[in-house]
Amino acid sequence: MGPVFALPALLPDFILSFKLSSAEAGWLSGITFAGYAAAVPVLSALTDRMDARRVYIAGALVAGLSALLFALLAQGFWSALLFRALAGIGLAGTYMPGLKAMVDRTAGPQQPKWLSWYTASFSLGTGISFLAAGLLAQGLGWRGCFAVLGGGAVLAAGLVLLLRPQTPVVVLGAKLLDLRPVLANRQVMAYVLGYFAHMWELFGLRSWMVAFLAFAAAGQAVLTPTVAAAVSSLVAMAASIGGAALALRFDRVRACSVFALSSAALALLVGLSAGWGSGWGLAVVALMLVYNGVVQLDSAALTTGTVLAAAPERRGAAIAVHSLVGFIGGFLGPLGFGWVLDMAGGHQSAPAWTFAFASLGAVAALGPLALWGLNRTKRN
Repeated sequence: MGPVFALPALLPDFILSFKLSSAEAGWLSGITFAGYAAAVPVLSALTDRMDARRVYIAGALVAGLSALLFALLAQGFWSALLFRALAGIGLAGTYMPGLKAMVDRTAGPQQPKWLSWYTASFSLGTGISFLAAGLLAQGLGWRGCFAVLGGGAVLAAGLVLLLRPQTPVVVLGAKLLDLRPVLANRQVMAYVLGYFAHMWELFGLRSWMVAFLAFAAAGQAVLTPTVAAAVSSLVAMAASIGGAALALRFDRVRACSVFALSSAALALLVGLSAGWGSGWGLAVVALMLVYNGVVQLDSAALTTGTVLAAAPERRGAAIAVHSLVGFIGGFLGPLGFGWVLDMAGGHQSAPAWTFAFASLGAVAALGPLALWGLNRTKRN
């Protein structure tokens, strides 16, 4: 995960050095998740046919290569766009295939808890990515930073190579990309569409958080924007685990709906904090930490809901659909945020930040509609 959020962590610097508009910055942040969405149907569906460990190792090596190429060859918007798209393909080969590798190696009543921990670890990786990028760039520059972080992806490939082999159960006659049984499963699609709205908000937030804090919280010196982003990811990890536990204890659909509506309200409040002034910088950071926790409450709960609602022999395909649709939202969120920011006055305008965050909240509020509209059968 090291290279994944290195660009958002250094986004203010790239805006200046690459002379980017807010819309172009949104493209660079979002294209990673577009690359992810393009590759994940095939790579995740493959885990129903072969050991998911093999897919993960290939994906980790691609992730490391993309970071190295970015470090050596990125010169401006278009070259950076290409290498960040390749990074998304690497992420597609690791995140959900890694989940499937764990599902294939676990069973019993504790499995939902392990699923929640795995999904929540995405936030831990996010935090490390933000923090490491900020620290490494200070001493090595952004090129050295990307090169070092790419080495972490290669290390991940070596770690997963140590797992014992596991052959999945293959459905006879099933086609590799036949996703129709998954699309016909109303329970699965309820969680998938809820995940789409969640990912739009989450990645819009994560891609623009450092740039927002550099604007709205510049008057405080307690936490730099990249350190605040790293701390927020740890808060998000704890919240994701906690939200998954609440979804197991209470009704999953109701819990996820409450989480989504709460994060939508906080998105608007964070946007309004852009105009509070320099004396309120620490309060803005504190509010951002709270928002990061709330927005993450339903992440693991939604993914676990998809896995539990899917037929065991089609979990790879269900994960493929879940991840594809979710990361399309992950691509559109940063792009839409940047577009609203430009249209409303640019990244130096406090009202523009308010409108941009309000757009995230509006999409987040649509998630419960899908959860309640489609999930009419027995809930997990």
